[in-house]
Amino acid sequence: MWINSNVHCLRTTDLAFSVNLEKILSAAVRFCQASSAFFSEFQAVMNPGIVNYSNSIYASSKSPVPRIEFTVHGLMFIPYPNDTRAAHLWLLAAALFALCSCSSELVKSGSPLHVSAEISNSLFTTRDGSMLPMRKWLPAGPLDGVIIGVHGLNDYSNFIKDGARYFNDRGFAVYAYDQRGFGATTTKGRWSGKETLADDLAAFIKLVKEAHPEVPLYVLGDSMGGAVTIVAMVACRPEEVAAIILVSPAVWARTEMPFYQRFALWLSAHTIPWMKFSGKALGVVASDNTEMLREMGRDPLVIKETRVEVLYGLVNLMDQAYASAGALHGDTLVLYGQKDEIIPRVPVMSFYQRLPNRTDGTQQLILYENGYHMLLRDLQATAVFADIVDWISSRTGGAVTMQRGTAPTLLN
Repeated sequence: MWINSNVHCLRTTDLAFSVNLEKILSAAVRFCQASSAFFSEFQAVMNPGIVNYSNSIYASSKSPVPRIEFTVHGLMFIPYPNDTRAAHLWLLAAALFALCSCSSELVKSGSPLHVSAEISNSLFTTRDGSMLPMRKWLPAGPLDGVIIGVHGLNDYSNFIKDGARYFNDRGFAVYAYDQRGFGATTTKGRWSGKETLADDLAAFIKLVKEAHPEVPLYVLGDSMGGAVTIVAMVACRPEEVAAIILVSPAVWARTEMPFYQRFALWLSAHTIPWMKFSGKALGVVASDNTEMLREMGRDPLVIKETRVEVLYGLVNLMDQAYASAGALHGDTLVLYGQKDEIIPRVPVMSFYQRLPNRTDGTQQLILYENGYHMLLRDLQATAVFADIVDWISSRTGGAVTMQRGTAPTLLN
């Protein structure tokens, strides 16, 4: 008698899978409880000839103990059919490996990459035809430069509105768009892949530069937006960019994380990628600007609960950004708050120290003693804006009048 599993999985590159959530959660809990006993009850034999996932569970009429054979990614597992307990553990193993062969899928692009990207007053049409909401703030007087803002995780293009007013008053236009999976995009709450996010930014840079060819263009990446900026600059190498500003850059790579965090994320991403977490229980302080935090809590475009698949994708992005430090040439300003509870200090310092051009002054780090993760919206944000403008002025030969605010530390 054949017993068919009702868990159906496609390859990790496929775009859909169907699973029973209740059984997944039950299997995960039971696996944790039985893991120590489980590994003493089976042996794994490498079978290089089998490369695709398959499983069969059947009960033999000659033995009361179910026999289980299954293969996952080239491994063939054969149980010791000594008792019912062992058979139950093998059922758990079959369920776990079936679940682990399921992984979160990336959001599919709209069309092949042959559509002409374009921007309008409120939309950025990407190279695959996706339409991303866009905002721009233009100065009333002469234009001295353009700043492209790239928002962080669960945020959207409005993150830079306060800074835009400051920059406008000093002759800078500001552009920002909702990255895929965030803000008012149609794929809100899903992950589109680090390559797609970087390609979108590279296309947006080109379009904004075409709109303002006579002035220098700067990219300001905030948190996750900083990681996207790094990846785009290294992978796509847009020549239109005069300099980049990385604010609290998300460069917390796996190599800088404890093992248990890496394992928990991997297990969750391969079993419950759709589960959402709010992070409220962590008690993390993102900024000293409590009124701003309350406003974000009321904003429907700010994501309050994050899917596991997005967190997994974010860590993949941070891995690549962190590893790209040595290839990030050109003028770079890194801003970091000493009270940042989101991105640890060690990976940020390690990232900065591996930048290739620190000795000639083209790459600089400013540390804010009383700064939090959301430097652009902290209570001292005006001092941060001033430091950005002064650093840009120093690149173009203008006068430097660094606003010390809360006495930031400058490191070349």
